[in-house]
Amino acid sequence: MMKKAIYFPPFKLARRMKEVQDKSSVEYQRLTWDALRKSINGLVNKVNAANVKNIIPELFSENLIRGSGLFCRSCMKSQMAFPGFTDVFAALVAVVNTKFPEVGELLLRRVVLQLKRAYKRNDKPQLLAAVKFIAHLVNQLVAHEIIALELLTVLLENPTDSKCGSLLQDLSPKGLHGIFERFRGILHEGEIDKRVQFLIEGLFAIRKAKFQGYPAIRPGLDLVEQEDQITHEISLQEEIDPEIALDIFKPDPNFLENEKRYEELKKTILGEESEDEEGSDAASDVDDEDEDDDAEEDEEQMKIRDETETNLVNLRRTIYLTIMSSADFEEAGHKLLKIKLEPGQEMELNIMLLECCSQERTYLRYYGLLGQQFCMINKVYQENFDKCFVQQYSMIHRLETNRLRNVAKFFAHLLGTDALPWHVLAYIRLTEEDTTSSSRIFIKILFQELSEHLGIRLLNERLNDPTMQDSFESIFPRDNPKNTRFSINFFTSIGLGGITENFREYLKNMPRLIMQQEQAASESESDEESDSSGSLVTGSASSELDSLSSDESERNNRHKKRRRD
Repeated sequence: MMKKAIYFPPFKLARRMKEVQDKSSVEYQRLTWDALRKSINGLVNKVNAANVKNIIPELFSENLIRGSGLFCRSCMKSQMAFPGFTDVFAALVAVVNTKFPEVGELLLRRVVLQLKRAYKRNDKPQLLAAVKFIAHLVNQLVAHEIIALELLTVLLENPTDSKCGSLLQDLSPKGLHGIFERFRGILHEGEIDKRVQFLIEGLFAIRKAKFQGYPAIRPGLDLVEQEDQITHEISLQEEIDPEIALDIFKPDPNFLENEKRYEELKKTILGEESEDEEGSDAASDVDDEDEDDDAEEDEEQMKIRDETETNLVNLRRTIYLTIMSSADFEEAGHKLLKIKLEPGQEMELNIMLLECCSQERTYLRYYGLLGQQFCMINKVYQENFDKCFVQQYSMIHRLETNRLRNVAKFFAHLLGTDALPWHVLAYIRLTEEDTTSSSRIFIKILFQELSEHLGIRLLNERLNDPTMQDSFESIFPRDNPKNTRFSINFFTSIGLGGITENFREYLKNMPRLIMQQEQAASESESDEESDSSGSLVTGSASSELDSLSSDESERNNRHKKRRRD
């Protein structure tokens, strides 16, 4: 029977690690393994195109040799959950592969094995995700292009899987020519669906344009020089060992030696040399830096800066007029895409769209559909709406009731159509102290709109998704009975008590959980501290238990009175 893992909060885990005297013991190794797993999962889950360069040094600070299996599993799970970020995960793997080729090869072998299993089971979502991951690994030169050609020969009935055509045109033009000749034969046979026929014809048009507009690696993710990358050759025909044992904790007899060795390796990778060496390197580069600074200053002097923000005002005016003058959201989206935006100006479009929506007398579905369209077109707009959600919620008390209602319905539309990830709900903390009258109205309208759009059953399933519980923990707080009770009463008062059924069961069991936590905490503390603080903890627990029992007795009395009546 497999032993179930016990969850420890970060502060308790750190305290337990400090309490262990023998750093080579199995207990200490298990604690460091749990901390390593949580750290790698957290870093991989929050990586995106904007912060990937900042995540990489933090990732190298963790023992990736010991946690190679954990890193591969976390990357594959995150990529399966968010296929739109596949190129970001591939760029992250490419950087790790330059320092630890065995980790890159392990991940590639596991992805290929996942693809083969999905192909046998005819599991289309998992198959497409695996093919997309392999395509971007080929683009990053982690995987050899031969595997892409092998995949294309197997998956000719699904031409949308050809996501690395630009790279294949350069590396293997003859192989790509053979694949397109097979596509041409399929068109001549005429035994395919019209939709697939149009897709193949579109592929020929893209190839004729030499894959312009379809770069192998988008700007910002080309993090590794071509000569520094190590490419692995793996075939679909060979037997693959996924090395699942690397995902499971095993005691290491040379634990301290291996940890010390990785610390030295980490210093080499991150450039943490001694101060003398750094000083000498800095002194040798002073002249070069001065020359570069002089050149940059000369260039800056030649540029004309717009300090009055005239261009920004004109851009906002153009976006506003385009939105207000369009007949429907499709026309507006087509016109807005034609506006030339400088890098970083995408946020202006998000802000103007939200501003126009909030100014209407009543909410118009036109804005929700337009926002959904842009989220589906480009992940940049999705990330910007994520930031807009945080900004709007932080200043919700400044909005009038009408504007507040329009904003809430706009974001409810994006969430209900999965145009915006549901992790944005983590910014809402539903307690009596952390909410105001305005924020409660916002939350009420948001969830009522989600209930109307999805239905109470589907909404309940979304909120009980085990993979998203970290994001919903702030809406359904479990830190103390007062906050738990407030959340349940809030959703019941707005007519959505059905989504709190599991939460009510947790509230019933909370007194027992509180007692267990307090007993565990009192046993781990010293005798003097337990004597001084134990009475306070027990007092608080007893007060919570008394309040819960009094609430239960009041409900029972009301129930008895109803029966008598």
